[in-house]
Amino acid sequence: MLSVNDHNRFFEGFEYVYPVVSRRAGGLSLGINLNINNACNWRCIYCQVPGLVRGAPPAVDLAVLEQELDTFIHKIQKDDYLVKNLPEGMQRFNDIAFSGNGEPTSAPNFQGVVEVVRRVREKRAVAADVKTVVITNGSLIHQEPVRETLQDLCEMNGEIWFKLDRASKEGVSIVNDVAFSKKRVIDNLRLSADTCPTWIQTCVFDIDGAPPKDDEVQAYIDFLSLVMSQNIPVKGILLYSIARQSHQPEAPRLSKPSSIWISHLTQKIRDLGLTVKYSS
Repeated sequence: MLSVNDHNRFFEGFEYVYPVVSRRAGGLSLGINLNINNACNWRCIYCQVPGLVRGAPPAVDLAVLEQELDTFIHKIQKDDYLVKNLPEGMQRFNDIAFSGNGEPTSAPNFQGVVEVVRRVREKRAVAADVKTVVITNGSLIHQEPVRETLQDLCEMNGEIWFKLDRASKEGVSIVNDVAFSKKRVIDNLRLSADTCPTWIQTCVFDIDGAPPKDDEVQAYIDFLSLVMSQNIPVKGILLYSIARQSHQPEAPRLSKPSSIWISHLTQKIRDLGLTVKYSS
């Protein structure tokens, strides 16, 4: 039985494809892990990837990916896989998601990967309401090949989940371990939202028993206000907290915020006129 607490990337000897019970999706998310070397251009302190390193993935073996994806979708469609393996109330095939162990858009043949998904979807007549999701830190969306590929993905009921955990230089440095440029993030978020339906995805948590400070929360709210004032057409905010153990050195310091704190933050976001979906 699959669990929301287990996002194991290794399934029956598969290299790229793995099943996940997604809290945010409310059903089965068929994951595609392109970063099989555990390499990412960010290092988020809540990341569950063991042995995470900085860098990019090798080129994806498209033939292997196509075989794995075709096999698993066939299993979902022909067997009682969902009934046997998912909790009651979540027995639905929600999406095919590029997630995994690093930034998926950094794969050197990302365009070929998306073409594989398109072929398999067509071959297996995957229902139109099954989304194709890219979970991304958004750092490479300004690159023309990435943006063109995301346009192709959009034609497959595509969505982009664009990471924004903090909105100050200090906050991003602590949480994501990268430099923060407000202009670059705004520009890339606009490119994303103009290319494909885009949600902002935010992970919130306590560090050493304390939630983000008031000035950090205000920087985040101010950033969302800027997004609204510039008419960037985001769908809303996917707010969530940590559900699985981080494999980063900071792991012992991290915990879930209180439900009261989450409630206050959610209301601040809604007061801006944005939709918020929270997954505990």
